[in-house]
Amino acid sequence: MAIATLNPATGEVLKTFTPLSDAELEAKLTAAATTFETYRHTSFEQRATWLRAAAAILERDREAYGQLITLEMGKPLKAAIAEVEKCALVCRFYADEAARMLADVPIATDASQSFVCYQPLGVILAVMPWNFPFWQVFRFAAPALMAGNVGLLKHASNVPQCALAIADILAAAGFPAGAFQTLLIGADRVAPLIADERIKAATLTGSEPAGASLAQAAGKNLKKTVLELGGSDPFIVMPSADLETAVATAVTARMINTGQSCIAAKRFIVAEAIADEFEQKLLAKYQTLKVGDPMLPETDLGPLATATILADLDRLVKACLQQGATALCGGQPYAQTHPDSPLAKGYFYPPTILTNLPVGCPAYDEEFFGPVALLFRVPDLDSAIGLANCSPYGLGASAWTQVPSEVERCLRELEAGSVFINGMVKSDPRLPFGGIKRSGYGRELSREGILEFVNIKTVWIR
Repeated sequence: MAIATLNPATGEVLKTFTPLSDAELEAKLTAAATTFETYRHTSFEQRATWLRAAAAILERDREAYGQLITLEMGKPLKAAIAEVEKCALVCRFYADEAARMLADVPIATDASQSFVCYQPLGVILAVMPWNFPFWQVFRFAAPALMAGNVGLLKHASNVPQCALAIADILAAAGFPAGAFQTLLIGADRVAPLIADERIKAATLTGSEPAGASLAQAAGKNLKKTVLELGGSDPFIVMPSADLETAVATAVTARMINTGQSCIAAKRFIVAEAIADEFEQKLLAKYQTLKVGDPMLPETDLGPLATATILADLDRLVKACLQQGATALCGGQPYAQTHPDSPLAKGYFYPPTILTNLPVGCPAYDEEFFGPVALLFRVPDLDSAIGLANCSPYGLGASAWTQVPSEVERCLRELEAGSVFINGMVKSDPRLPFGGIKRSGYGRELSREGILEFVNIKTVWIR
């Protein structure tokens, strides 16, 4: 089955690639394992030099890489360029900090000398998603390479040119040929890869079913995994909140990447006392958002990335409406409401707000991957926290309040890997990132992230 670049704004297939043959895949595995034996002994200074060179390439060619991202998955160009710039940031962060993070830690015991050291594991397989096709890869690659591991990338099949470009960037930066390689293969070849003894661990960012499949294969082979899966992040707004800022942030938090983000705010849980005003202000801002060609600078929302994503979102919204929910705006793909519009040719979905969501509808336990806000009203903070935690997901959470006791309760009681107070949930190289419950396990970024794929070795000497 061919791997293809398909423009989601038009539905047009632009370029196809032939998946690796078994012999080509074997050659890449061999190169990775062989390279690790020498690469593991390179110094932090040398790895940092290469990683800073990669950052420089990203910054120099940010517009070209941004256009490639937009072409393959539809992200508005201004956001795509910002994504490339963030990749340079994570490269520089780990180039500066990895040696300190992985320095030996002396510990006083009954030995003459005892300490903990951190050594690379070997070949790490990264199965990455299409929604942030550069960022998701670099936030794995930067710490993994700085720790002395080598990487194999199995990227989403709809972003093959992004996958190849990333390998080219790291090669051009000076990393050895086998240190980071892209594998153009289908999902059905991941489990056999996990079983290969040369692969020591794996990480996946993606859907819950994909994560479960990889974890099953890794568990069978007793290999370490890190999973960052879906999310249905709550955005709690209490009466003391700065409402103007909260509403403005709510729009940004929901519409990042046209709503296709695991940590996008999806469930807006608003105190009844301010719910009418919040709803009116949110609706007004939604109605000003420009949907269209993602290459144009004035575009706020581009297409969804694939026909499947569009169909899944349409199914979930229709299920809510059929069970009694109300659409304040949007609610149907452009292909259904404006069949003669240029937007009908691509995978476009309008900004949508759903209210009056009945218990038991998909809004309570499924992830809406697109520009759909789910608006709930609650009488008090107890109800807000209870509703936020009833989700099977636990990736991020945002709460808006100026009351210290409410701040304390939210940061202590919300079940999520990240809690942001009076701000939008986001990833930051300085902070660990990951989820709990069905949002996955393990952490990326910060020191916690680089420690996921090292041997934390105890050394005891008399």
